[in-house]
Amino acid sequence: MASNAISLRGVTVSYGQGPALDGIDLDIAAGATTAVLGANGAGKTTALNVIAGILKPTAGRIVDSTGAEVKGRTGIIRPGVAMSPEGRKLFGQMTVEENLLLGAYGLRDPRPNKDKMAEIFDMFPRVAERRRQAAGTLSGGEQQMVAIGRALMREPDLLLLDEPTLGLSPRIAGIVADMIARIAADGLTVVLVEQDAAVALALAKRAYVLVNGRIGISGEARDMDPREILNTYFETDARSGAQTT
Repeated sequence: MASNAISLRGVTVSYGQGPALDGIDLDIAAGATTAVLGANGAGKTTALNVIAGILKPTAGRIVDSTGAEVKGRTGIIRPGVAMSPEGRKLFGQMTVEENLLLGAYGLRDPRPNKDKMAEIFDMFPRVAERRRQAAGTLSGGEQQMVAIGRALMREPDLLLLDEPTLGLSPRIAGIVADMIARIAADGLTVVLVEQDAAVALALAKRAYVLVNGRIGISGEARDMDPREILNTYFETDARSGAQTT
């Protein structure tokens, strides 16, 4: 059985009015994709930011594979972790190549940058074709490829993907999903936050569904029915008027 790269134990995050996460336990298996599902406001991005080390829990612990507590610095992603954020957040006036190089900014050894960029261009041929084009002129799907490529430039041990198919057409979303599958097949540990349950369950080994900042259901992704998740757990959040993120 695969060990866990990182685990959340009893993690609570409060923003003032109430908890965005309310005592959740969550395991991220090493070398596999873990999906975190939920409706808007369920707490998915908050969970991702805790895993990244950007947010410190109000209560609870984050532990590594040895059980040692993982410490983070508020607002700064932990070493070995890279994130492709919701909305992509590229620098639109900068070229694709410049955006990719920013992903490697601050690495101790900048020499592998060109080799890594060549790998990313091989993985995303459409990005390679537009390497000298301003990122803001790309389509949504192309921008998403650049955002994922930028995260990979850090050569992370843990890759966090926040809503990578959001706002994309079904065809382009399928292309992005195929690329995520390729990345995961190389043995990288991935946490995938998604509203599209069908896409996420097809890519993941294990999945968690968040409802109002709590775990509604968790288990092997292959045993979960995306339609049941959508009808049961997403509707629960919609009726509750949850305000978490």
